[in-house]
Amino acid sequence: MKSLKNSFFYLIIIGGFSTLIYWIILKGKVLEIGQNIVHNQTGNGHWNHFVTSMGHNLQNPLAILLVQVITIILIARFFGWICRKIGQPSVVGEIVAGVVLGPSLIGMYFPEYSALLFPKGSLGNLQFLSQIGLIFFMFVIGMELDLKALRNKAHDAVVISHASIIIPFALGIGLAYYIYHSFAPEGVEFTSFGLFLGIAMSITAFPVLARIVQERGIHKTKLGSIVLTCAAADDVSAWCILAAVIAIVKAGSFVSSLYVMGLTLIYVILMFKVVRPFLKKVGDLNSTRESLNKPVVAIFFLTLLFSSYAAELIGIHALFGAFLAGVIMPENNKFRNIFIEKVEDVSVIVLLPLFFVFTGLRTQIGLIDDPYLWKVTGLIILVAVVGKFFGSALAAKIVGHNWKDSLSIGALMNTRGLMELVVLNIGYDLGVLSAQIFTMMVIMALVTTFMTGPAMDFINYIFRVKNTIIPEGISAKGKYKILISFENSEKGKKLLKVANSLVKKQSVNSIVTTMHLSLSSEMHSFDLKDYEKEVFLPVINESENLGQQVYTLFKVSNDIDSEITETANQGEYDLLLVGLGQSIFEGTLLGKVLGFTTRIINPDRFLDKITGKEGLFENSPFDERTRQIIANSKMPVGILVDKELEDIDRVFMPIFSKEDGFLMEFAQKLIHNNGAQVTILDTIGQSNGNREIQELVRSIEQIAPNHIMTMQDRTIKKEFLEQQDLMIISLESWKKLIDSHSIWLNNTPSVLIIKP
Repeated sequence: MKSLKNSFFYLIIIGGFSTLIYWIILKGKVLEIGQNIVHNQTGNGHWNHFVTSMGHNLQNPLAILLVQVITIILIARFFGWICRKIGQPSVVGEIVAGVVLGPSLIGMYFPEYSALLFPKGSLGNLQFLSQIGLIFFMFVIGMELDLKALRNKAHDAVVISHASIIIPFALGIGLAYYIYHSFAPEGVEFTSFGLFLGIAMSITAFPVLARIVQERGIHKTKLGSIVLTCAAADDVSAWCILAAVIAIVKAGSFVSSLYVMGLTLIYVILMFKVVRPFLKKVGDLNSTRESLNKPVVAIFFLTLLFSSYAAELIGIHALFGAFLAGVIMPENNKFRNIFIEKVEDVSVIVLLPLFFVFTGLRTQIGLIDDPYLWKVTGLIILVAVVGKFFGSALAAKIVGHNWKDSLSIGALMNTRGLMELVVLNIGYDLGVLSAQIFTMMVIMALVTTFMTGPAMDFINYIFRVKNTIIPEGISAKGKYKILISFENSEKGKKLLKVANSLVKKQSVNSIVTTMHLSLSSEMHSFDLKDYEKEVFLPVINESENLGQQVYTLFKVSNDIDSEITETANQGEYDLLLVGLGQSIFEGTLLGKVLGFTTRIINPDRFLDKITGKEGLFENSPFDERTRQIIANSKMPVGILVDKELEDIDRVFMPIFSKEDGFLMEFAQKLIHNNGAQVTILDTIGQSNGNREIQELVRSIEQIAPNHIMTMQDRTIKKEFLEQQDLMIISLESWKKLIDSHSIWLNNTPSVLIIKP
C-alpha cells in the first residue's frame, strides 16, 4: 500500500511539474520577438551546428587538459610497468614516457598529433598542475625523512653525505668553466650557471634510493641504514644549498642574496620553533584514522600551502617550502602514514606524471645533432658519476667501511631520478640553463638512475658470497626446513599451525621460517620497522603458544611472485607453505568447489583452470603468483585453503594413484609429531600395484596402531567430512577429484594441496 502511494505521488510530482515547465517554455517563446535570434532551419544545419559545437568543446582548455592527463597517466604507467619488469625503478619508465611524448619522439615523427595533444597555449595549465603535484610530492618526501635516525647516526652519514655533495659540486663548477661560452644562455652570469651545474651534479634521489634499498632487502643491514641516513642528510643539505643558489641567481649578486638568506633563516626558525610544536599537539590529539577529520586535515594542508607560499615569496621556490612543511610534521609514524596515504595516491599517480611529461616536452634530443654535442653529454655523465659515485665511495672507505659497502654506497648515492629533474626545471625556468644543456642533463639523470641496479649487481658479483636464508649461527645441515610465506597475520598463524603439526616433536632437527613480502610501491622507509613488527607480532605470539621456534624474514620487493620461489630455492627448503584464504574464493568457481556454495558448477572448466589452461584464480591477486610458485619451486609446495582451521587432530588423505605415495611421509610426520588420526582413502587397491603404499600404512600401524586407518569406499558421508580438520591431497589427485565430479567435495574441511 505504501509503495503504491509513493508511486502515485511520484507520477503526480514529475508529471505535474514537467507540464508546468513545458507551459512556461511555450510562453517564453513570446519573449523572443525582436531579439534577432538565428535558428538552423534544415536538418543539415542542425548537424553542422552539432559538429561545430563538438569542435569548440574539443578546443576547450579543460577538455584539452583532461585528455592530456589521461594520455600521460596511461603512457607513464605502461613505461613504469616495463621498467619494473626489467628490474628498474618505475621512475625511469615515467621519465622515458615524458621524453617519448615530447618533441624527441612523438613531436619529431608525429608533429600533427603532438600539436593536437599539446598545443602551446595549453602548456601553462599543464605546468601549473604539475607544480601542484610536485608540491604535494615534496611534502611527502619531507614526511618520509626520519630526523631521529639522522640525529642518531649523523657522524659517519654527514661525512659521507657532505663529501658526496662537495666533490661533484666542485667538479660541476669546473665543468661549467669549460662549457660556459658554448652552452650558457646569453646574459647569464658564470656564477649562476656554475652554481646550477654544481648543484645538479650533487643531487641524490632519496625516494628512488629508498625504494631500491627496500627491494634489495638491505634496509635492515648496516649498509642500508647508513646509505638511507646519508641520502636523508644529502637531501636536507642539497635543498638548503639549492635555496641559497636560487637566492643568489634571483638577487643577481651574493651581497643582495644575503637579504634573502636572512629571511630564509627567520622563516626556517619560525617553522621549527613555532609551527612545529603547534602541529605536534594537533597530531598527538588526532593520531588515529577516525580522529583525523576534515578540519584537522585542513590545518595541515594549510600549513603546506602557507609554507610553500612563504618560500616562493622569499625567493627560494615553493618546493623548498613544501619540503620543509613535510619535515616539521608530527613524528608519530601512524599519523604520518595516514596522512601520506591521503596525499600520495593523487600526487604520485595523477599529478607527478604530468611533471615528467612537462620535462619531456622541454627535452629536445634532436638538439644534440652533432658528435661533439654527444661527447659533451658523455663528459657530463662522466663528471656526474666520478663526482657522486667515487666521491661517496671514497668518503665511505675513509670513515671505515669495506670496499664492497663503500662501492655500494657510491652506486646508490649516484641515483638522481626525479630530484634531478626538479633542479633542472628550476634552472630552466630561471633562464640559467639553455634547452640544449637541459636536454644533456636530463639524459645524465636517466643514465645515472638506470645504472644503479646493474652497478649494484656487478658489485655484488665481484664481492659475492654464498647467500644464506637461514639465520647466522644456525646449522641447517640435515634439518627439515619449512618456509612459510604469508600475506597477512591470520594466514600466517594458520600456516604456522600446519608447519608445527609436521615438526612439533623434532624441534632440534627442524627449522621453521616465516616470511612476509610487501610491494615496494606500498611501503615507506620511515615505517618499515613498525609495519614489520605489526605483521609478525601475531605470528610470533602464535609460535609461543604452540611452543614452536620460528625465524622471521621480511622483504620489500617489486616482484613478489619471483621473490617467493627465489628465496625458497636459495634457502634449499624442504617444504614451502603458502596460504589462500576463504575470502579469496567466495563467489568464484573454486569457492563453489570447496563448499562455499552448495554444488560444483562447470568442473571441466575448473580443471582447465587448475592445470593452467585458464588462470587458476582468475579474479584474485593470486592467479599468476600461484602458478609461478608451483612451476618454479624446486621443493614440495603446500597450498592451504583455509576454512577456519583450528586443530589438526583428524586428517583425511585420499590416494588416487601410486604417485601419491609421497603423501605418506606427511602422514607419518602428522602422526609422530602431532598424534593426528589419519584416514587414508585408498582408491587403488592391491590389484592395481599399490603394495608400496599398503606396506607404508602397515609400517605406520605397527608403530601407531590407533592413528591410521584405510577406507576404499568412494562414497564419503557428509558427517565424516564434517568431523575432519584437514584434507591433504596431491595436486594431481585434486585434478582427478574435480574431474570425477565428486559430490562430497561440497563438504570438505580445510584443504592442503601439495605439489611434490
